[in-house]
Amino acid sequence: MGRSPEGDGPGVWRSGLTLAVLAAICTGLVAITWQLTAARIAGNEQAALERSLEPTLSGVFYDNVATESLLVIPPPHDLPGTEPVPVYRVYSESEPVAAVFVITEPGGYAGAIRLLVGIEYSGEVTGVRVLSHRETPGLGDLIEASKTNWLEQFRNTSLAAPPRTEWAIRRDGGAFDQITGASVTTRAVVRAIRQTLVYFEGHRDFIFEAAGEETTEQDE
Repeated sequence: MGRSPEGDGPGVWRSGLTLAVLAAICTGLVAITWQLTAARIAGNEQAALERSLEPTLSGVFYDNVATESLLVIPPPHDLPGTEPVPVYRVYSESEPVAAVFVITEPGGYAGAIRLLVGIEYSGEVTGVRVLSHRETPGLGDLIEASKTNWLEQFRNTSLAAPPRTEWAIRRDGGAFDQITGASVTTRAVVRAIRQTLVYFEGHRDFIFEAAGEETTEQDE
């Protein structure tokens, strides 16, 4: 005689319950693992960002955490590119000291060049670093600080020294050295730094408002 369908009912029910319990346990373990690792991942990302800002603030004394004083400037704006521009501001005893702009210059030889540009409250460049680019290896990529010291020539410069009319590479009658074979790349970097300095000059007061708070600004 065959078994009746009703005879399998409790076994099927128990199997289903077991699977449901196992699924709930696995889901809980995944959630707990995510909670335990999310804070660590976020902390590592924060530390990496802070380390990337340090070279652009060399020699600058400040007592706040730069990554906790973020200003985001949305487009349209007068900075390089058309993307929102993060600005990390640093202070000493709540007095403004410097700001680091994360800008995207679209006019590189092979595409956009993403830069960190640090500017002291007085208007002097505190440091420049390349975050990303697609420039030609062995030529345009020599703008990277890990490969040459080309970027060091911008430290302590301003719109007054050299005069803003001389913010160009020497090949174009300006004050800055270019990299041989990479004039388009170096023109783009000089242009981006100059444009950022001009923006800073006209928006200095706003940039340092709301110390320690994350804010956004829309140009009128």
